[in-house]
Amino acid sequence: MKYTLLLAGLLLAHLAFSQRTILYCGRLIDPASGQASTEMSVVVTGGTIASVQKGYLAASPGDKTVDLKGRTVLPGLIDSHVHLESETSPSEQLRRFTVSAVDDAFQSTVYARTTLMAGFTTVRDVGGNGVNIALRNAINRGVVIGPRVYTAGKIISSTGGHADPTHGFRDGLYAEPSFTETVADGKDACIKAVRQLYKEGADLVKVTASGGVLSLEKDGTGAQFSEEELQAIVATAKDYGMRVAAHAHGAEAMKRAIRAGVTSIEHGTFMDDEAIDLFRKNGVWLVPTIIAGKSVSDSARKPGYFPPIIAGKALAIGTKIQATFAKAYKAGVKIAFGTDAGVYAHGKNWMEFVYMTEAGMPPMEALKCATANAAELLGVSDKLGSLEAGKFADIIAVDGDPIKDIRVMGQVKFVMKEGVVYRNE
Repeated sequence: MKYTLLLAGLLLAHLAFSQRTILYCGRLIDPASGQASTEMSVVVTGGTIASVQKGYLAASPGDKTVDLKGRTVLPGLIDSHVHLESETSPSEQLRRFTVSAVDDAFQSTVYARTTLMAGFTTVRDVGGNGVNIALRNAINRGVVIGPRVYTAGKIISSTGGHADPTHGFRDGLYAEPSFTETVADGKDACIKAVRQLYKEGADLVKVTASGGVLSLEKDGTGAQFSEEELQAIVATAKDYGMRVAAHAHGAEAMKRAIRAGVTSIEHGTFMDDEAIDLFRKNGVWLVPTIIAGKSVSDSARKPGYFPPIIAGKALAIGTKIQATFAKAYKAGVKIAFGTDAGVYAHGKNWMEFVYMTEAGMPPMEALKCATANAAELLGVSDKLGSLEAGKFADIIAVDGDPIKDIRVMGQVKFVMKEGVVYRNE
């Protein structure tokens, strides 16, 4: 009897694993190849794509079918720059004193779900208070619904730098020591900060190579780490199998970070011709976050939304990112899609496509930035970024044709992540 039950259980497990789901796609776009096809079938088995075939494949007994014949099907989107722990508000400065990491954890689950339902099946969370690591783990365990998360955990900052969590505090108001472990000055401290992130479970390293906009520092562009410090961060991260993303608005900060060996520059607002040459020579990615620049500029025009020191930087920096993106793209800099979600309302990530195409990038290329390019940036091209046999079944569908009207990327109607359907209208 026990062997009969065992065999029955194995048979059921095999059937569950081998059961096929066939997606009938009216139009299928593969940004990696730049091809758009009609009347296609995508066969999903378990959590992976089994095949992509021309025509509407006949279903066998036991197959599930999903009718997307009236829609455009694409690979799941990847946002390479998000912050799932928070969202912009005029009370952000006060919030630092009234909200705990536990509050952030609960709220982050809402932002994660919103992001997934917008068609972003994978994100790179580039820093917060460490809640993002727990969120990633909860999503992986199936406790929380959200995108696949690759996270930096906390951000490495210099003392008084863009990501120093005590910046702007008066004497006597200091964060818990655990929140300042990645505030680092000098080569040895930078090495220790990377090791701390590795210990806490980060997937990658984020460093603020320059000042920033939404922090209480007067300069949003100046370099904040020496090249020696950045080299120490990159070398140590490499030892632990982690890539490095460098927040940088100023040209000097970018140049130092690129020469030090970072994988990507986030924002890149004031890059000059020398920086562009370094981008191309070293194969470094630019993650432009145009929507973030536009969003903070818009917010800065609302009386009282930001403290004056932040509002001034927002108006000076945010308005320039789209033009910088256009210059970098035309110069041949490698670009991966990223939005800085959290600086604006989560779920509106798709608007970055609009701003990219406004600046001269063709729609197909913009879609590639959020699929194949972003997967390459993350180092997961073998799993994500295109609709191919053997890759994760991360698949979305939209109404309309994004090649003709990129705004339809805001009309996601179907979302599948690793073979599980989360949205199907």
